[in-house]
Amino acid sequence: MIVPNEPMNMHRDMSDREGTTSTRWNKVAEVTALFWVMKVIATTLGETLGDQLSMTLGLGYEVGIAITLGLFVVLLLWQLQARQYSPLRYWAVIVGTTTLGTEISDSLDRTFHLGYVWGSIVLASGLAVTLLGWYRRYQHLQVYPISERGHEVFYWVAVLFSNSLGTAFGDFLSDDVGLSYGVAACITGGIILLVVMLHYFTRLNAVLLFWVAFVFTRPFGATFGDLLTKPLGKGGLALGTLPATLVAAGLLAVLVYLSQRSHRNAPERPSY
Repeated sequence: MIVPNEPMNMHRDMSDREGTTSTRWNKVAEVTALFWVMKVIATTLGETLGDQLSMTLGLGYEVGIAITLGLFVVLLLWQLQARQYSPLRYWAVIVGTTTLGTEISDSLDRTFHLGYVWGSIVLASGLAVTLLGWYRRYQHLQVYPISERGHEVFYWVAVLFSNSLGTAFGDFLSDDVGLSYGVAACITGGIILLVVMLHYFTRLNAVLLFWVAFVFTRPFGATFGDLLTKPLGKGGLALGTLPATLVAAGLLAVLVYLSQRSHRNAPERPSY
């Protein structure tokens, strides 16, 4: 996956904006191969949990958004209060953005009747405006390390728009184009593989590739979640949202625990 390295750093000079480039006070996860594995599982969990709230429990999209928005705000405030990176807090917010992103995408399509194409345009515009505001404020789009609170807020808003956009694109492939969940997962997986190849074999900007990968890991994880939960007649495995949610939550909990152990023993790493 997209693992920024020394030749493809992401604006390492941060001394004029955030003090030191040390990762000691960093608040976010380092972008490694494990990061992308956890991101996919978190998106699967967000998809199944969002469907559990809005469809399985019959709460509807408006109530689903209210619940997931409240959960996201609480988790984000918890994360912002931390002084250093905590895998538990960080990945809890990621799950919050994926769950809320599911509700936002579905609401744009089914409540506001924009459809997934126009919904994707709205969300892509929101992401572009967020990244533009981020760049104008800090003169970079560095995603690691992040220590200053305003910088972190831009990061999480971009993450929320990215996950919502990824949800809309995945639903577009399955609902509008009519692809099976397995085929849709193969397409998004192919796009991710292309991004990985561009990262290692071209000089394209690593920040751009990071956000492209971040967006498309969302529909990849979401279509995998749909594959597990949707009825057999729609190409799914009909496992149900609750069992799929519990499985995804269990896998992510194990990886968060391993990440926490690794983080405690890891030396400081350069910024990117």
